[in-house]
Amino acid sequence: MAAERTTITLGGKGSSFSSSSVYKIASGVATVRIDSSAIERFSTKPLPLIKRASFGIPQGLTSEETRASLAVLLNKLLLSNSGSVRSVLPVKILEILNSKDETFELGEEVVEVTEGENVVLEKSCASLVGVCSVIDHKSTALSQIVDSVAALSCEAAKGDVSSFNSLDSGDGFGYKDAISVAGDLKVLLNGSKAVGKVEVEEVSKIPRIHGKFREVVRGVHSDARVELNSGVKGGKTGSGNSAVGEALGTTLLGLSMSVKSLGECSFLRGKLCAESIGDESVRKVVLEKSCVEYEKLKSCYKSALVEEDQCRFAHKLNECLGIVWRIVGLEAAAAFFVLSGGDKEESKSDKKKKKNAVLGKGTSVVIQFIKERLVSDGGDRVEQILSLYNPESDCFDTLLAKVKEIVESNENRRLPKLPKGTRDFAKEQMIVREKAFSIIQNVFKKHGATALDTPVFELRETLMGKYGEDSKLIYDIADQGGELCSLRYDLTVPFARYVAMNGIASFKRYQIAKVYRRDNPSKGRYREFYQCDFDIAGLSEPMGPDFEVVKILTELLDKLEIGDYVVKLNHRKLLDGMLEICGVPAEKFRTICSSIDKLDKQTFEQVKKEMVEEKGLSPEIADRIGGFVKEKGAPMELLTKLRQEGSEFLANTSSKEALDELSIMFEALERSKCSHRIVFDLSLARGLDYYTGVIFEAVCIGAEVGSIAAGGRYDNLIGMFGSKQVPAVGMSLGIERVFNIMEEQQKQAVRATETQVLVSVMEDNKLGEAAELASMLWEADINAEYLVTKRQTKHFDRAKSSGIPWMVVVGKNELSGGVVTLKKVVEGSKEEVKDVPRDSFVAELLKRL
Repeated sequence: MAAERTTITLGGKGSSFSSSSVYKIASGVATVRIDSSAIERFSTKPLPLIKRASFGIPQGLTSEETRASLAVLLNKLLLSNSGSVRSVLPVKILEILNSKDETFELGEEVVEVTEGENVVLEKSCASLVGVCSVIDHKSTALSQIVDSVAALSCEAAKGDVSSFNSLDSGDGFGYKDAISVAGDLKVLLNGSKAVGKVEVEEVSKIPRIHGKFREVVRGVHSDARVELNSGVKGGKTGSGNSAVGEALGTTLLGLSMSVKSLGECSFLRGKLCAESIGDESVRKVVLEKSCVEYEKLKSCYKSALVEEDQCRFAHKLNECLGIVWRIVGLEAAAAFFVLSGGDKEESKSDKKKKKNAVLGKGTSVVIQFIKERLVSDGGDRVEQILSLYNPESDCFDTLLAKVKEIVESNENRRLPKLPKGTRDFAKEQMIVREKAFSIIQNVFKKHGATALDTPVFELRETLMGKYGEDSKLIYDIADQGGELCSLRYDLTVPFARYVAMNGIASFKRYQIAKVYRRDNPSKGRYREFYQCDFDIAGLSEPMGPDFEVVKILTELLDKLEIGDYVVKLNHRKLLDGMLEICGVPAEKFRTICSSIDKLDKQTFEQVKKEMVEEKGLSPEIADRIGGFVKEKGAPMELLTKLRQEGSEFLANTSSKEALDELSIMFEALERSKCSHRIVFDLSLARGLDYYTGVIFEAVCIGAEVGSIAAGGRYDNLIGMFGSKQVPAVGMSLGIERVFNIMEEQQKQAVRATETQVLVSVMEDNKLGEAAELASMLWEADINAEYLVTKRQTKHFDRAKSSGIPWMVVVGKNELSGGVVTLKKVVEGSKEEVKDVPRDSFVAELLKRL
């Protein structure tokens, strides 16, 4: 018995028409009624009539598409405010839509219409909008169901899904929809033991392809919603509705490519799963049906692309979408038979094995849903599953609701996310970071620095006014105790505050700690990150500390082995002299320096526009600056050029002083054999207000992560906090950016732990044995772990996954004999020492470690 049809009311004040309603009318599950207020608006005056051929619905559309076209046309007539629409035409369309004839033909019946009605029939694009609405409804439903099918395939193919975790790097530049798809997949697969380590390209593609599909479906939905609820403008031209066809056609073209990609990826996953079905007859049916549908998709897509008429193109796209629904259903069937043990020829041991493969909390619900609806005597089981994934079937809405419930309602299954601009360090990443920290600390200590630690937050007044335009990036802390505080922006200002507060006249210090910036995250640019600082405060040999700090930076980058790099170097007084020579007012030096500092990311034309339009410089002055900031090169070569006779820089007091200081420094760098790493660059400005002398910045060549280290001289900063001026110079290394470069260079072949020995007690309930043996190893300063279980594979898997080179094996024989077996488990080694007495096994291991 057919389910009772619902009723959809059109024409009510404030009501809206949706693609879902169009689809219900088109598929015959809903009847239509016209709101009484709309009936009252119909014209009752006698109006001149013209004859035209039927409703203008093109031939060749399906019954569903024709009904959708008529539903849209009816709504357009109701939305018309021309005053020339009678009740005759809407009522006639209403009767057709509510008739129970499922295969009606409109034919070429001549109808008499008013001029206003004719405008609606001609200009409404009702057929295109109607078919687009059907596509919108079906594609939206597909976007909501396809991830659950893909999740089943991930388990059936034992695919490696670890790549889903790396999509959201926290830098704000991840693809939002791909990240969202990956999140939904992780919810569906939460707790799954069926996913494995097999690298499957079609699995790794899922987030991107499904994410793009979601994106274009939203675009189609948005366009369909607008067109469904827009009336037709009056007048002979109907200009208010011009380009509707072109606009919708462009949107649908983007969807067609995404539908093709989605179908192709689903087919390849389904084919991969089908090859693992045990029952040959089922396997053959799934593979044959999948291949047939895929060939249909390719043919249909190809024919759609050559259609010039937008309505015909939409019709072909709707056909493609129906084929993709079948392909997705067949993928679900293939994965179901692999995961559920639904194939007939399974042995009992196979069934037992499959039951032990724990599915995800979401995918297990989907599998159970399918199982409950398969009828043993219902014929072809593949077709039964396909019917579940048919949006026109009675069960589909229940399946869709079930999937939505899994993804949306079970928030306890959704993994928490990191705030943007932050990241976690674990396992191998921590090993790499600790190694980097060790190298950095050793270099700092080699140069006589002592460690310092300061609070993570400072009084806000301490930080403000020290960073120029970057002060807006400071994180303020909510006032809870009467003091206005902020998270530290860098480590230099807290160091200056410490020196001034304690009246220190000379101090060489290093500090490795986290700092915080409310910046836009980018690759290698975070909001919370470590800085590794080295500073020298106090009077000393002219340019001595400046040379040493730059020398230390080159030592660090050489020892960290991050690849080729350069240290760009300039002088703040040289910049001031240059700006003075160009005619920049003194009060604008700092703000213009801030613009110049952007030249490593923007073209000079962009920077010039900012200087002229936003900061009030004349174009002539900006062009003079442009001539100078292009200068860069080897330190001594450019220095010689700038100091040649007649140079404007020599006539300026500030720039001459800077050139004299740089001459001393460059000689020291050259004689210390590191000048080949230095580039003298007049465009380097560094935006921070507190710099007074040499400034520098290290950039890794070929790595798109911005600067990796920077620093300079700041002679007046410490004096801001006390009565005494203490000159200082320092540098800061951003470890996150260095770490990103190490990742790109694939320096991940390191162990997560430094464990040397695994004590393997291969009997249950023998913790005491493990505790005694492990303690003997720990007392000998040997890094050791222990494992107590009868399952031998667990011991070897643990040693292999952690890269532990030696095992101390204690089985039943060893327990009875009071001995242990030493086994080397490094790949390619078969070394084994049996029957080693307990009192001497530590000494034996020490010989071999």
